[in-house]
Amino acid sequence: MIYDTILHGGSLIDGTGAAVRAADVAIAGDRIAAIGDLGAAQAGSRIDCTGRVVSPGFVDAHTHDDAALLDFPDLPMKTSQGVTTVVAGNCGTSLAPVDLDREPPPPFDLLGGRAAYRFKRFGDWRKALAETPAAVNSIGLIGHSALRLGTMDRFDRPADAGEILAMAKMLDGAMREGAVGLSTGLFYAPARMAPTRELVELARVASAAGGLYATHLRNEADYLEEAVEEALAIGIAADLPVVLSHHKAAGKSNHGKVATTLARIDAARKTQRIALDVYPYVASSTVLTGDRVRNSAKVLISWSKPIPEAQGRDLAELAAERGLDIEAMCAALQPAGGIFFMMDEDDVRRVLAWPEAMVGSDGLPHDTHPHPRLWGTFPRVLGHYARDLKLFPLEEAVRKMTSLPARRFGLKDRGVLRAGAFADIAVFDAASVLDQANFAEPKRVASGIERVFVNGTCVWQNGTPTGARPGRALALDRAALDYAA
Repeated sequence: MIYDTILHGGSLIDGTGAAVRAADVAIAGDRIAAIGDLGAAQAGSRIDCTGRVVSPGFVDAHTHDDAALLDFPDLPMKTSQGVTTVVAGNCGTSLAPVDLDREPPPPFDLLGGRAAYRFKRFGDWRKALAETPAAVNSIGLIGHSALRLGTMDRFDRPADAGEILAMAKMLDGAMREGAVGLSTGLFYAPARMAPTRELVELARVASAAGGLYATHLRNEADYLEEAVEEALAIGIAADLPVVLSHHKAAGKSNHGKVATTLARIDAARKTQRIALDVYPYVASSTVLTGDRVRNSAKVLISWSKPIPEAQGRDLAELAAERGLDIEAMCAALQPAGGIFFMMDEDDVRRVLAWPEAMVGSDGLPHDTHPHPRLWGTFPRVLGHYARDLKLFPLEEAVRKMTSLPARRFGLKDRGVLRAGAFADIAVFDAASVLDQANFAEPKRVASGIERVFVNGTCVWQNGTPTGARPGRALALDRAALDYAA
């Protein structure tokens, strides 16, 4: 057999957590055709990977890439990190099924303007991705807030029985069209008044289709533990897996709480299916709100529609310059987004080191001055936390980014290097891989990621996108959804 490509002489990390070993990898079409000593095999292209790690491409477990997949299809902020698949539709805010005739309210404006919201059905979004493919694969969650946006006249109340029925019908249709589950953003205004019973009713629809429930908790600060309990209770009542989004404890008075919540999650995993994702930074990023500001030691402005020149500025410094208090400055900036320094480094390490923690960037591609996690999350875990701090072995870091999220989101034949699996592959230098994006220059390309293949096609090499867009809109595979330890 003559293969399309052979990656020769590399150090293979297969994504399962197994020890690194020397092996060649052969690609034929969109699949891995063979792994082993392929020195005598023929190929259209033979790439020398001596001194480099060859691993599965990374699965970004938590993104807001719904519109970016269409607006920036080369997705250099992802391929430059070795990411080959993204999970979109998180935090209750999905692009579909939403068809707006007005400017999107917060937090929907994080995904783009009114023109982005043109997909009445989840299947319409997947069709658009099939017709104009991106460089990476994608799978989508359905946002609870998006369902509310399409069925309710206002958000400051629970949904009534008729509205819940309408939301359930929309969700059922989306699940039939390939969605992986339901997401919530209970911290945000569109969903804040939704009681637990509303969420259970909708989660049962996702459960019936074999899907999952991913949640930005109702509270990540003073009531973090109570919010975790609510999420666990929804999982039990609806009998479906629960993914806790970007797990953290926000605000100085809450630092250290993740030790308690992780212990509670460990106990709960004995009787139910639970996962979580985490990003490797002490700052979060979302819409600019007073409660976030009050819980933060420092706030940077990521964007502001009325005062665009504020992007990248320190909120307190800007307020002092203008002779305003913080509350008045926040009001003047609206609508706006911010970067909030509210977590503790020890907590970040605790969550990252938890054996079942997946890695998710939670980046916002449409921010004019984004959080550096958009460009740096995965190399930061590989370089800073695994190599430099030795928080876990490199093989474990790769597992958290590959086979673990592939199993948790039902991605068949992805997240591992084995014959027959899809050829989603990252080639990187373990000695130099590291995030280069920072809060002052958040769009700097990471070092050490040398080549990235999606479905057998190279999408990143020599520090730049290749222009190839072989990504696919993936659908939930119920048989591949796996929450076993």
